[in-house]
Amino acid sequence: MKKTIFSKIFFGYLIGAIILSGLITAISFSAVRSHYISTLGTNLENEAKVISSAVMPYLEPLNSRGMDNFVKRAAAGISTRITVVGADGTVLADSEADTPVMDNHANRPEIMEAMRGTPGRSTRYSNTFGERLLYYAMPIQGKGGGVTAVVRASLHLNRVDDLMRTLLEKVLLITICVIILSLIAAYAMSRHIYAPIAELHSASKAVAGRNFDVRVDLREKDELWEFAESFNFMTEEIKNLFAEKMAKQAQMDTVISSITEGLLVVDEKGRILIVNNSFKKLAGAEISEGMFYWESFLPVKFNQNVEQCLKKGINSAEQIEINNRVFLCSSTFMAERKQAAFILHDITEFNDLERIKKDFVANVSHELRTPLTAIKGFAETLEIDNRDADARHYLDVIKRHTERLINIVNDLLTLSQLEQMEVIKDAESAAVEDAVTNAAKIFEESAAKKGLYIRLEIEKGLPKIKGDSFRLEQVFINLIDNAIKYTENGGVDVRVAHEDGWVSVRVADTGTGIPEESLPRIFERFYVVDKSRSRKLGGTGLGLSIVKHIVGLHAGTLAVESKPGTGTVFTVRFPAIHS
Repeated sequence: MKKTIFSKIFFGYLIGAIILSGLITAISFSAVRSHYISTLGTNLENEAKVISSAVMPYLEPLNSRGMDNFVKRAAAGISTRITVVGADGTVLADSEADTPVMDNHANRPEIMEAMRGTPGRSTRYSNTFGERLLYYAMPIQGKGGGVTAVVRASLHLNRVDDLMRTLLEKVLLITICVIILSLIAAYAMSRHIYAPIAELHSASKAVAGRNFDVRVDLREKDELWEFAESFNFMTEEIKNLFAEKMAKQAQMDTVISSITEGLLVVDEKGRILIVNNSFKKLAGAEISEGMFYWESFLPVKFNQNVEQCLKKGINSAEQIEINNRVFLCSSTFMAERKQAAFILHDITEFNDLERIKKDFVANVSHELRTPLTAIKGFAETLEIDNRDADARHYLDVIKRHTERLINIVNDLLTLSQLEQMEVIKDAESAAVEDAVTNAAKIFEESAAKKGLYIRLEIEKGLPKIKGDSFRLEQVFINLIDNAIKYTENGGVDVRVAHEDGWVSVRVADTGTGIPEESLPRIFERFYVVDKSRSRKLGGTGLGLSIVKHIVGLHAGTLAVESKPGTGTVFTVRFPAIHS
């Protein structure tokens, strides 16, 4: 059962009042009773002293009858029982009982104490009257100095009890009145304290229900008033912040709804948090926030992409085909919130354009190959038959440029074939060191003509890789060819080694080097660092693009380090086959 603050305050006051009233009643009643009995004891003492003086003439000589008559007359006017006890404990006189039938009183506590010469007092049960009495005993000294008798005054406590009972009834009546008044005061005090708290509670519930116009106005300027003012200020601030948040949310919703790319945000369990209209159209189903991403009618590849992003937390970008259109799915994992965002960008037209461009390049290259070969052949024939120096010079220019065009066409066809491949066809176990050795042999003569060296350092016991030996040889032919072309002094160092499950090939030259601003672009098609030098050396600008595609098809990595004047280092790494 829920306890309210009002009930806690009310019952706290009430219980406190009851306990306090009970304690006051008990303590005051006990104090009054003790004081009253003490007063009665004092009265008994005074009466005993008076009687003691009066009964002395009856003791010497002993006149029991006269003493008994005197005691009965004396006690009749004071409502007190008087008893005279001899030194041996025999009752000599008693105001309310016949002495012959009374027991010996020598063992009575107050008598025993009085016999020792000091007044005695006790409260105990009387066998004679069958009730409790208050006793006070006064010793009477004889002529010889000893105690000759004891005068005892006693009072029936039932009279005291009757008086105390009447007193208790009055005290209880007063206590009940006090409790009732305390009850009324506790209720009024509780209501006074609880009222502003209840108002604050009601206002808090209203704010929780997004009613930010509610205010709490208290009249008494105490701590609760300060709290109410703080509450009002807080409510106003929340109202402003909520309005600002709603405005930003509306703006964000408008932006998300208006973008043409499909947007989806899911939590770590795959539940949809944000989805825009473009994504809903692609999903082909009425999906909304709160559903799971797999409830949409998107391809399995998209679902796998989402699952991989959520489990591994890896950002990626992959092409996905949906309804005969190609989309670039960009996946972003937000580690702090454990959420993932996915954007589907329609690249169908771009892909079609790229495909048309590649087809055009392939077709043109293929169509150019035959006439260029014919031109080269006829130029060589004319060069043999013609003895004129000027004509032979022109024929040599034609042949040189034709060869350059043929190289470009061949490289374009090779690059076009590589771009159409997703994996290496007919991949087999291949030895990287063999491809490196074969490529190096091709350039031994050209290197020697320039006075350059080619040094091979091949680690023993190298593992195999999975790939195409011919394509691998193309990689090292291009790298070594470039190294020799752009090196005038020194030579080329080629090192093949096994590193942590990878077979690495390091091709380092002592050539002119590459400027830092050109490093990010050297793998682009037709990009050359020094155009005049490239034309002079017959470069096509496609060699490194071919290298990049072949390395990628072998799941390898390609890195370059270079500074102008210090040479260039290309490092190619391929995953080794574990035996």
